[in-house]
Amino acid sequence: MIGTVIVSAIGLRTLKEGVEVINKGRLYWIKKMKRLFHHNRLKGISDDNGIDHSAYGKNIHIQEPKIVVIGGGTGLSTMLRGLKKYTSNITAVVTVADDGGGSGLLRQDLGMLPPGDIRNCILALASTEPIMEQLLQYRFTEGSLKGQSFGNLFLAAMNGISSNFEEAIKKVSDVLAVTGRVLPVTLQDIQLCAVLENGVKVCGESKIGQQKLIHNSPIKKVYLMPEHVIPLPEVVEAIFEADMIIIGPGSLYTSILPNLLVKGVVKAIRNSNGAKLYICNVMTQPGETEGYSAYDHIAAIEKHAGKGLIDYCIVNKQEVPQALLEPYIDDGAQPVTIDRSRFERGNIKLLEGNILKVFHTYIRHDTDKLASMIAGLIFDEVLSEDEKRIGHYADVKDRPEERQVKMTSSANNE
Repeated sequence: MIGTVIVSAIGLRTLKEGVEVINKGRLYWIKKMKRLFHHNRLKGISDDNGIDHSAYGKNIHIQEPKIVVIGGGTGLSTMLRGLKKYTSNITAVVTVADDGGGSGLLRQDLGMLPPGDIRNCILALASTEPIMEQLLQYRFTEGSLKGQSFGNLFLAAMNGISSNFEEAIKKVSDVLAVTGRVLPVTLQDIQLCAVLENGVKVCGESKIGQQKLIHNSPIKKVYLMPEHVIPLPEVVEAIFEADMIIIGPGSLYTSILPNLLVKGVVKAIRNSNGAKLYICNVMTQPGETEGYSAYDHIAAIEKHAGKGLIDYCIVNKQEVPQALLEPYIDDGAQPVTIDRSRFERGNIKLLEGNILKVFHTYIRHDTDKLASMIAGLIFDEVLSEDEKRIGHYADVKDRPEERQVKMTSSANNE
């Protein structure tokens, strides 16, 4: 019954908008492909049937770029809202180490994996009416459900009638007309632990930042319990087939690294032909990364996953307004500094952009500007260098709002 109500609430108009977003993404890539053929940058490229489209590329078979994003928390879901305008081939790989807040309570009471980060990613990729998103993000303010999100309860109910958490996520994604897919990095019940520089061990994702501040000791390393955690097979497959693998943004030690600690994930990233991109946070995070530069974030990843995992790094260079900066400084946070020489020595290409946005009083990535930088990188640095693959792609330079197209016109363009 509840599924029927929710589907009705979404409405035909919302479903139509979801289809239009997907088709806008297709046309976006088609334009650049035709432009390449027009300027004779590519010659003699054939499609899967051996048909040469080198003259004008009017009948090119289009396959949108495959992007895998790895992380968790607010940063990941914010970025997804922009990326879905460029491609529908998005796979969000999300940590399940969260043990705090409403997710932690459901994990403890029902024995299920934490739904919070999963919920945020689903909503970021969904085609829903604003009222539906408000409903799923609503937190109860009193009673035994105080602090709990309705979206978390909805996922918990779906988990109760599904064979596993992965199936529950897929069912919710279908109901909300999600672009792409959201996957938990593993279906195992895991716990994140940390060792501080002073030797103190902390177990529990929600406790790590607190204990770091209490002991005034930096995080030395994090690890998972149990030690050998198996990834979801679909996660490994998506990473291996990706054109680009994006790590971050998000909490370095509690949202990003837990995914990389799952056995087989780092190996899949290394074996993938896709470009590897790290999105650095705009601000340092109290309890995790105080005083960290941009490359310090990379160094922490390399310490846990080995060197040579990252090809590119996007960093914000826009100045933070002083009025907004003071409360952050009072809490122990500061803008992430850019240590360019270390990127040169580390053979990682640094991409700087004005990608800052103020949301109320919070400093965040500008989702549209960040997505535009990522899309430009995919084409200019990845696809344009591979003639075999570029034959299946098109324009990344034009803004997504200029890509007005319906399903019929998109089919005709192909």
